[in-house]
Amino acid sequence: MVKEIFRRRPRFIPQRKEEPLGERVVPQDMWISCRKCHELLYTKEYEDNLKVCPKCGNHDRLNAPERIATLLDAGSFEELDAGLQSRDPLQFRAGDRVYTEKLAADRRKTGLAEALIYGRGLLEGVPVVVAVHNFPFRAGTLGVVVGEKLTRAIELAAREATPLIVVSASGGARMEEGVFSLMQMAKTTAALARLAESMTPYISLLTDPTIGGVPASYAMLGDVNIAEPGAHIHFAGGRVVEETTRQKSETLPNAEFMLQHGMIDMIVTRAELRPTIARLLRIYGTRCYRHSPGVAAQDMAAPHKLPAPPSNGDLAKGAALSEVLVSLAGEE
Repeated sequence: MVKEIFRRRPRFIPQRKEEPLGERVVPQDMWISCRKCHELLYTKEYEDNLKVCPKCGNHDRLNAPERIATLLDAGSFEELDAGLQSRDPLQFRAGDRVYTEKLAADRRKTGLAEALIYGRGLLEGVPVVVAVHNFPFRAGTLGVVVGEKLTRAIELAAREATPLIVVSASGGARMEEGVFSLMQMAKTTAALARLAESMTPYISLLTDPTIGGVPASYAMLGDVNIAEPGAHIHFAGGRVVEETTRQKSETLPNAEFMLQHGMIDMIVTRAELRPTIARLLRIYGTRCYRHSPGVAAQDMAAPHKLPAPPSNGDLAKGAALSEVLVSLAGEE
């Protein structure tokens, strides 16, 4: 009897007072799928975890503003030369679209003028000059303006004796600018040589992906080269490697491969990047690193002078000593 009474009662569905009657609308961006393990993740929790999958640890790509927000102190970043924009030196066309149209589309999509932004900021209170690639803009490729802005960042760090941090996320040299983009490899490398003469620390952070002319130039020249877990770091893509070697390439070099072969210094998870870089900057900023104990106080601000190259007599002595050591090793 009791069962019959409950069966005849209409089904009660509780609803919140503030919600109108009818179907609930679920936002389309509430859930996101991990690109590696395809696990369904709650978007807010995913973003709070710095876009790192809590299931497989995959580090998703960040654009330049997001990267700056994760590294620098809140509100401390001051962008410089934000108005520099690329032109079309080669009048490049690909099918029905011209290069200038692609640039305009990327500016509308990203809200940035170019594929790299740089400026001053603070990292746990330490003044730094930071330059960050923006991968959504032309795949972060190295063009004339990117090379110019990066060179200005390097020269600013050398002039103000402020540590430099470069975050790379690039598809290499920009093909639409041809040889002009390749010249930026030599230009930035020469600027880094002058930065090294001033004894100013340079920390290079390689993220996914860093390929082509960028790791072949300034990205691998840091005093400390850091990579995020799983980041693809190599010179040529899989298709180019297969066409050149005539062999099937199953895997591409990643951060773990580069660390195993001594090409980078450490792999740091995204949550530990900020304290790790801050610790490195404090080490590089100590007196024992930058100056020898005998340096006078008035020489503290003077740029470091490199030692003179060895003379012919010193080279001859070194060669003779090497021959002696080789002969002793042979006798043993």
